[in-house]
Amino acid sequence: MAKKDFYEVLGVNRDASDDELKKAYRKLAMKHHPDRNPDNPKAEEHFKEAKEAYEILSDSQKRAAYDQYGHAGVDQQAGMGGGGQGFGNFSDAFGDIFGDIFGGGGGGRRSNVYRGADLRYNMEISLEEAARGTETKIRIPVMAECETCHGSGARPGTKPVTCTTCGGHGQVRMQQGFFSIQQTCPKCHGSGKMVKDPCPTCHGDGRVKQHKTLSVKIPAGVDEGDRIRLSGEGEAGVNGGPPGDLYVVVHLKEHTIFKRDGGDLHCEMPISFSTAALGGEIEIPTLDGHAKVKIPAETQTGAVFRLRGKGIKALRSSEHGDLMCHVAVETPVKLTERQKEILRELEEINQLDAQKHSPKAKSWMEKVKDFFQ
Repeated sequence: MAKKDFYEVLGVNRDASDDELKKAYRKLAMKHHPDRNPDNPKAEEHFKEAKEAYEILSDSQKRAAYDQYGHAGVDQQAGMGGGGQGFGNFSDAFGDIFGDIFGGGGGGRRSNVYRGADLRYNMEISLEEAARGTETKIRIPVMAECETCHGSGARPGTKPVTCTTCGGHGQVRMQQGFFSIQQTCPKCHGSGKMVKDPCPTCHGDGRVKQHKTLSVKIPAGVDEGDRIRLSGEGEAGVNGGPPGDLYVVVHLKEHTIFKRDGGDLHCEMPISFSTAALGGEIEIPTLDGHAKVKIPAETQTGAVFRLRGKGIKALRSSEHGDLMCHVAVETPVKLTERQKEILRELEEINQLDAQKHSPKAKSWMEKVKDFFQ
């Protein structure tokens, strides 16, 4: 397969400067590095392609030969590895990339100021509280700034000193052949400072574990899994960094009657055998009180009656949902002899014209017969 044009591989013009070449290569190497793409078999191929293109174009002699003769002008040189200048440029760029991939950062001391961690609090509320909204207090453990050292980690009256391992740069450079790799200083973890006399309260961490009580407003209409963000109520930042946020995650307690589906509510409504057959009126509970439902004669199990506007006004909706009542015809139990006698008599009458009185049963039996034929 013919090789791609090196300039196209890096995505630069043919008159690109050395800095533009280096920037383009670093971007591609970061994107296609095999360690960052363990599930992409083509990543290593793209990575090697970009590496070869930069190795040639970063060497002025190889680049001139490539510009004049194309791949034929550099294949032999590339195989011999000649041209120390090219390897020097490649080393600098590759070292910077290793720093970015494995945490070094490339160039200059890393900042030792970090934002505090976000926190999560799981809150259980009732369906009624979710529908109407509520306000409650919660108590959470957090890492707060140490009041003794004000977050420095050093004993009052003292200050952190320059790290002796990295000289205050926050990074150390490792040289392996022509590779130069920058890594975060293992002693100061990139801060460039060391605490020789730690604070007796926080033991040099700059933060202490505390509990705080917060008031949380739950808006009407929240649903399972909704999150309420309390800005700045997470853990304190490190070395003066901003605090994180607290996310209160809503969980709904199981309701004895209703099940929620967005703004709609569902409930099972048991009715007697006689009510289902003859019709009638029953009273059912709602979140706002009670409502009456008219049951027409000959109602079957599974019928659904909709009460409009008796559901919940969802958080991001302007209208209330509906209450869906699912009918379940209840079979009588613990029958007396008289009740049994009446039911047997009813069954005998029904059998005289089964298709008229039990159309579903008749239709089902016909389907069964067809199935076994």
